[in-house]
Amino acid sequence: MASHNTRGVLYVHSCPRALSPHLEWAMGRAIGRTVDFAWTEQPALRGTQRAEYPWEGPVGTAAIVASALRGWEHLRFEITEHATEGVDGGRWLHTPALGIFHMQVDTSGNAVIPEDRVRYAIEISGSSVLELQRELRLALGQAWDDELEPFRYAGDGNTVVWLHKTG
Repeated sequence: MASHNTRGVLYVHSCPRALSPHLEWAMGRAIGRTVDFAWTEQPALRGTQRAEYPWEGPVGTAAIVASALRGWEHLRFEITEHATEGVDGGRWLHTPALGIFHMQVDTSGNAVIPEDRVRYAIEISGSSVLELQRELRLALGQAWDDELEPFRYAGDGNTVVWLHKTG
């Protein structure tokens, strides 16, 4: 089977300054070339930076990057991989509190929930609409989107609600 190339974007939503060179090295290693991110301050969390890095490489590159970065303490990111002919795309989201989440993405950028996952959600929810909604939100990675949204929003030059560690 011939290797397909694809492209995508790594969105680093928050990264401690000291971690940024290590993140660039991991990304560069995954795509086979040196990278230099254009870091900016992340207004949603003091002391962290954000960056976006469009990439191009073989199908599966995003999975390699996500695997290399998952579990890094204090790092919030998402990486996308565009679908190619015969191969679904993907989206990986990571937060320190939730860990990593992956979803398939079609050629239009829509999340794809496999039939077996939908059937499971229906089966365990019984007649409870609330339980079915909970299961479908889980399948769509809603908790990850909810946690990342203030960091995405902060990147658009909008007013930010500061996140603080209490206690």
